[in-house]
This record gives sequence, structure tokens and C-alpha cells, in this order.
Amino acid sequence: MNKSIFILAAAVFVLGACSGKKGVAEESMAVIETDFGKITVRLYDSTPKHKENFVRLVREGYYDGLLFHRVIQGFMMQGGDPGSKNAPAGAMLGNGGPGYTVPAEIGRKHFKGALAAARMGDAANPQRASSGSQFYIVQGKPVGSADLQQMAAASGVHYTPEEMQTYAQRGGTPFLDGAYTVFGEVVEGMEVIDAICSQPCDPANRPLKDVSMKIRMR
Repeated sequence: MNKSIFILAAAVFVLGACSGKKGVAEESMAVIETDFGKITVRLYDSTPKHKENFVRLVREGYYDGLLFHRVIQGFMMQGGDPGSKNAPAGAMLGNGGPGYTVPAEIGRKHFKGALAAARMGDAANPQRASSGSQFYIVQGKPVGSADLQQMAAASGVHYTPEEMQTYAQRGGTPFLDGAYTVFGEVVEGMEVIDAICSQPCDPANRPLKDVSMKIRMR
């Protein structure tokens, strides 16, 4: 049975002490370097387990050389599978991680630029615990208020007028709200997301030209 860690495009589809001079609570910005440019993300204090885990992995160099192995234009870009490092073309990716999960801290919305944790589906993971390392960054699309209200009625997720306006103007993937942990947001480099999400991909949504990453704390 394939237990790939993924994001359902919805109706499309612990952690030891940290080393270093700065404590996790003080570090909130990370820079994801790619061949297409840099993406700066701010990590949320409201999702402390995910923030602590991500910072620790970044400090260890865990992500350096890994790929954005799943990219879907108008949806998101996903990476963080350790098996993607130096993976040959056609290799099945998306199953790897550090050997643990992170308890769900679901609450934030999936606006364009949201940094969120991938996970296994509900059938195998009813607690909706996050992958220990795989994450995705939302590209999404603008969503009108009528469509958003329909999604809200189906999911039970509440949207403020400000959130509805953000989805209409900036876009995102509201069909993921209430189901995945969003633990940060892009503050610089939205154009890099658009560039990566526009890359030609194989049938498994892996870019034909590898898109590798290196992440450091700022």
C-alpha cells in the first residue's frame, strides 16, 4: 500500500533540545534558496511544535539538497522528502521523512504563500499529524466569496470578512483549511513560487528539471 505523504487537492487533491546561540522562540524567519531565487518565510509562534521542529531541521542542514518533488500550477509546491536528494529521474518520491510526526496545530488559513505541513490522509492518520519534514507552499488561485461560502458550509470553517477579501484578492487554497497545519507564511519571494509552479512536470508532478533547496535561518 502506497503511504505517500501528500496534500489532498481536495476535491483536487520530540524533539531534542536545539543548539545554537539563539533560542527557537527568538528565531522566526527562514530563507529558502532555490535556482529561481530566494523565498523568505516567517514562522508562527502560534504553532510552536511545528516551528521548533522546522528550526531544528534547518539548523541541522536536513533540507539542503532536497527537491521540491511535487509541483502543481495553481495549487502548491511540496518538498522535504529526504529520499529526493540526488534522486534519479522517474524515482517515486513523497514517502520519506525523519521517522516521526508532529501533532496537528490546525487553525491558520491557506492564503497564497502559506507554509504548511504535508501529511498522510485521514484514513491512515485520523489525528491529522504532520509529516516530520515534508512541507508545501501554497500558490493557489483567487476565490470569490460565493465559492468560499460554499466551502465554508461544507467544511464548517469560519471566515471573517477580511479573510474572504484576502482569498478574493490574493488567492489561496481554502479547500485545505481546517485539515492541514499552516505554520508560516512567505514574506518575500512570491514571484519565486510562481516561477517554480510554472515548471513543466512529469505525470507524477515532479519538475522535469530538478528544483533543489537550501534553507537557513535568518
